[in-house]
Amino acid sequence: MDFVLLIKAAIMGVVEGLTEFIPVSSTGHLILAASLLNMPGEKIKLFEVVIQTGAIMAIISLYAGKLWDTLVGLPREAVAQRFTANVLIGFFPAALAGFLFIDFIKGVLFQPLVVALGFIVGGVVILWAEWLQKRGSRVHIEAVDQVRWTDALKVGLVQCTALVPGVSRSGATIIGAMLLGFNRKAATEFSFFLAIPMLFGAAAYDLYKNRDLLSMSDVPLFAVGLLFSWLSAWVCVRWLLRFVANHTFVAFAWYRIAFGALILLTATLGWVDWVA
Repeated sequence: MDFVLLIKAAIMGVVEGLTEFIPVSSTGHLILAASLLNMPGEKIKLFEVVIQTGAIMAIISLYAGKLWDTLVGLPREAVAQRFTANVLIGFFPAALAGFLFIDFIKGVLFQPLVVALGFIVGGVVILWAEWLQKRGSRVHIEAVDQVRWTDALKVGLVQCTALVPGVSRSGATIIGAMLLGFNRKAATEFSFFLAIPMLFGAAAYDLYKNRDLLSMSDVPLFAVGLLFSWLSAWVCVRWLLRFVANHTFVAFAWYRIAFGALILLTATLGWVDWVA
């Protein structure tokens, strides 16, 4: 295996881990990173999806206690049963929409203008959500165990918008939850838990669909990407939980708007192939 390629895989893993759980769209950043690192091709697209599971392992390791208590209590405890049902309810709409429309999404929506608009509109929505919170909009969910199935379904429906490139899965779920009455911490944590079935499912589906692209020689590439995705996501999630305790998401909103403008500029000048 080419050592330079492993370095590139590590960089891609870090980009994935640092952007997966903050509301800035990991997909957009991975496209830019792959272009700058000169990593084109269908195998790299599959690599970008698979290394998301490294980021999910960070969530599993950080919330191992919560997940284990839920698993053990599932047969008899109402809290564990409600939590599990809410995650599955929130997962289902986007999973179904992705399964039905994935070819349309990849064939039609992966265009520079769509990606840029996803970033910019998402940034504006974050500013709106924070403005509502500042005005004192009613918060009625302060912990994930307070989520009702109707809340989970609504967040799941909002998560469908993240199928549009540039919107950001974490951004859609966190800000959507805030607009539905979650506080920032509860919205952020529920977004984390929704990511577990969503990203594992996407990786498993893409691996199965594109299994003919892979060989044993690809194991080091994927292993390095997964490892660095996990490490960087672990650091990022711990930082994000501290951040949301005392800060708003306004800085992310302006970053998204600036990044959307960058997409338009680089696409217009031909510097980055945002469809690749």
